[in-house]
Amino acid sequence: MDVMRRAYHHGDLRRALLEAGIALAREGGPEAVVLREATRRAGVVPNAAYRHFASRDALLQAVRAAALAALAVAMEKELAHARKQSDVARASLRAIGVAYLRFAAREPGLFRTAFTIAGEPETAGEPGWAGRSGMNPFQLLGAALDQMVAAGALPAKRRPGAEYLAWSAVHGLAMLVLEGPLRRMTRKEIQEIGRRVVEMVEKGL
Repeated sequence: MDVMRRAYHHGDLRRALLEAGIALAREGGPEAVVLREATRRAGVVPNAAYRHFASRDALLQAVRAAALAALAVAMEKELAHARKQSDVARASLRAIGVAYLRFAAREPGLFRTAFTIAGEPETAGEPGWAGRSGMNPFQLLGAALDQMVAAGALPAKRRPGAEYLAWSAVHGLAMLVLEGPLRRMTRKEIQEIGRRVVEMVEKGL
């Protein structure tokens, strides 16, 4: 997750705390992001943190933003491969779904943190949780669906709200694998189900 590994200058306490919070999320999800532990890992006294993060929720939201940005970057990397396909529109939608599922499998703690319900960022376009394109994961999905419409692969009348249909299907599978009855399945079985769910979304829209 290179978007989370930007070096911070000596004395940049906010970055040090954020990096510590990201590490905590990786290890244990949103519940593990605790301000006192982040300050301990950053090597400062707890009171020093409040100049940068007024509360645990403030730190959690910053970590959540970083996790969403990392997911956006993962999607953008998969989209780069999709652009080399003959049917770019369909390949792009599939790339979004595949990247989403791969990120959930590779970074379960960050994935759960990205979608924690403990508060919401003020705006969906907040720079802190966008990828290199300046778009967040939901916007990248929307752009892929718009591309489907432009290519004639998705009827325009079916476009409104399609993000929610696609997102619900893929996110549901990710959570069933991470925390539900599918968590005991083999990686090969999960990959096959993921492929079929993404294909189902593409054909069903």
